Amino acid sequence: MPSFEWYDLVIGSELEQGDILENVDIYVPLPELDRQQDIVPTVVETHDMIVLTQSCDIPKDVCKNIVACPIWTLEEAKQAVPHFRTKNGLEDLRTGRVVGFHILNRYEKMDFRRDFRIVSFYRVFELSKNRAIAVADAQPRRLRLLPPYREHLSQAFARFFMRVGLPADIPSFT
Repeated sequence: MPSFEWYDLVIGSELEQGDILENVDIYVPLPELDRQQDIVPTVVETHDMIVLTQSCDIPKDVCKNIVACPIWTLEEAKQAVPHFRTKNGLEDLRTGRVVGFHILNRYEKMDFRRDFRIVSFYRVFELSKNRAIAVADAQPRRLRLLPPYREHLSQAFARFFMRVGLPADIPSFT
C-alpha cells in the first residue's frame, strides 16, 4: 500500500483547506444583551483551528470569510469526551466511527513536533479572509494537511452535516 505524507510545513500568508492556524483569538458573543446600548458582550477564546473552506474558493473575490473548526490536543479531547480515554475510543477515532470528530496524525520532523490532534465539528467558526491570512502570515511556520488526508477531513465534515433525522420512518414490509 502506498504511503503518503500527512503534512507540509509552510511559511507565509497563502491559505488552503487543511491549514492549521494556532492560537487564534475568537470573539464569541455571550447570550446577554445590553438593550439600552445595543451592545452584545463577548468573550475571547483562543483555539488552534483548521481551515475547512475549499482551497479553490479562498482566492475568489466572493469569498470574504473562511470556515474553520477548532482542533484539540489528544489530552484536551480526552478531558472533553470520556470515551476517548479508552483504547476503544481511540480506535473509534482512528477508524472514523465517531460522528463529529476527526483525528489528525502526529507530526515529528526536525524541531517541529505536534502530537495527535482532534478536530471538533461541533463548533464552526467564521474568520474574515483578511484576518485568517494575517494570522497565517504571523506564524513562523505551520502545518498544512495534504491529500488524501485533506479530503478525508472534508468528507468527515460533510458526513457530520449531511445527517438527516426523519420524524417517522416507512413501516416495515415484514
